[in-house]
Amino acid sequence: MSIFSSNAVPDFVPFSTAHFITVGIMIIFVLSLFWSRMYIRSHRIWRLGIRYGLAFVLLLTQVSLNIWYIAWGVWDVKHTLPLELCSLSLLLSIVMLCTRNRMLYHVLFFAGICGALQAVLTPNLSYGFPHFRFFEFFAAHTAIILAPLYMTWIEQYRPSWKSIGWSMLFLNLLALIVGILNIALGSNYMFLQHKPDTPSLLDLLGPYPYYLLVEEGIALFMFVVMYAFFFVIPQMFRRNLKRWDQERQHEFESTGL
Repeated sequence: MSIFSSNAVPDFVPFSTAHFITVGIMIIFVLSLFWSRMYIRSHRIWRLGIRYGLAFVLLLTQVSLNIWYIAWGVWDVKHTLPLELCSLSLLLSIVMLCTRNRMLYHVLFFAGICGALQAVLTPNLSYGFPHFRFFEFFAAHTAIILAPLYMTWIEQYRPSWKSIGWSMLFLNLLALIVGILNIALGSNYMFLQHKPDTPSLLDLLGPYPYYLLVEEGIALFMFVVMYAFFFVIPQMFRRNLKRWDQERQHEFESTGL
């Protein structure tokens, strides 16, 4: 059995050993980037290598995927155009990494990470380990998550509360454009016409079209949680730690110890 075949392939099994291992590898990459951020930040060769390395991985996954589509005769305007949220996030991530565009960063930090994380946890994927599509899928989505994290931890970019609004506006404009294209093409990009055929979080959100409205609320909630987790809570912790240090210093000086 060829790992590139489009027919005789192992089925993807959600929450299988292979699925858990790939999620674990993604977590290791994220933690490694965070723990080594100071070293990478202080060495230009590492900064350039990781930034352009991520861009190369993203480009490679997209190019190889389309070569696979064409080679096996499965390229179809209704299914294989880069009109899914993660596909568009992938392309925009390449531009962001190569140009260091701040506006793209503000959108991709929220929409890119949340969309790719949901895809990794509940993949809309038919091909299991060790098929090419399995590796391509998880490599692409892991890189989509790492790209804005790199810009945050290494390049020291920061979103704001306004970035959440820009991200919501981006998602709604994107949904409008893709929705029009879905009607014209008879497609279902971004699952705007109906839910995916494989199990996903959308199964918990009610029937069409109500799950689209629920998605809006979940996206807004997740964006707020992300901003609080990455920026508000750490800033409060640092502020309290500084205040505690000042109080201890004042107590030390007042007692003459």
